[in-house]
Amino acid sequence: MERTLSHGTMAPRGDRPLRVLIVRIGAMGDVLHAMPAVAALRELHPDWRIGWAIEPVWSELLEAESETHDVAWRFSGRDSRRPLVDLWSQVPTREWKRRPFSLNTLRDITDLRRELRRDHYDICVDMQGSIRSAVVGRMAGAGVFAGAAEPRERPAAWLYERKIGLTATHVVEQGCELLGAAVGEALRPAKVTLPIDPAAERWCDALLAGIGERFVVISPTAGWGAKQWPVERYGAVAAALARAGFRILVNAASSEHTVGRRVVEASGGAATLVPCSVGQMIALMRRAGVVIAGDTGPLHLAAALERPVVGLFGPTDPARNGPYGTVARVLRHGSSRLDHSRHQETEAGLMQITTEEVVEAALELLRQDKVIV
Repeated sequence: MERTLSHGTMAPRGDRPLRVLIVRIGAMGDVLHAMPAVAALRELHPDWRIGWAIEPVWSELLEAESETHDVAWRFSGRDSRRPLVDLWSQVPTREWKRRPFSLNTLRDITDLRRELRRDHYDICVDMQGSIRSAVVGRMAGAGVFAGAAEPRERPAAWLYERKIGLTATHVVEQGCELLGAAVGEALRPAKVTLPIDPAAERWCDALLAGIGERFVVISPTAGWGAKQWPVERYGAVAAALARAGFRILVNAASSEHTVGRRVVEASGGAATLVPCSVGQMIALMRRAGVVIAGDTGPLHLAAALERPVVGLFGPTDPARNGPYGTVARVLRHGSSRLDHSRHQETEAGLMQITTEEVVEAALELLRQDKVIV
């Protein structure tokens, strides 16, 4: 026997909760943008089993790091270490790209298909819209495979059984449209609860022991050159905010992070480079007085944690993918034009944003957050 959901999809009748697979492989900002829809679904149906297919480098957005991190699939009762999903599957596309024809890659893909199918998903939703995410979703063999009618990469739609038209402007709201239509629910963006990693929390407490609450995080990198504000200007902002009495921390993936080191140098030593993992970044962002960044993952992480942000936008549209769900000051010059061509040079409109504007926006947010007396 079967029951029909309101949109026509089929799921087994009986006591077994519905099983839903989210495919959003990366990157950080895109994963975070998909989360409010999944959080809304979790609130409506806490008993449903939700899985997520993701690049392992971003898995700490779903589950706190642990000593057994090499296990591909995870399942347990929800807690602070894994608040949003029941399980996740690693899709190491970065590694596959480096060795596309190796036997290890073939074995990984075969194992992934077997694991996805083993969980007998009722619905799979491709929230990425790329060819690779559509292929992964198709491998799951779910009862219904849904995606956007006009995905990011058009050929991806050929693999969907159900194509859903999207009308919302912001990608967070588009995610609610897409997932909601796939499962037959009206979803509104819900607050995202990110994992709490005790080890990362202890690391952050130790880092901030001599700093206190008066600190600002600068995340100076971007997905491509046109979105990246000059490091010299980030350095000037850091120096100005330091003179105002704040400690400035520059987020970096490692101690050898070139852009981060250049910002510290440009600040005249006013800023401190803070290499951290994704889990440590979550702990750090939770405590930040304000976060300053371009259209990049750390900006959207801070927004998900409801920390004040200053967003510097150029060739991308903040109406579509700006910071969502937090107090924000978004700076974008009128001369900026939408362009996703991934040019290496900083976009001309982004260059028109001044250090003085950024400092003023940051201080305004800090006053609102009652960090400045």
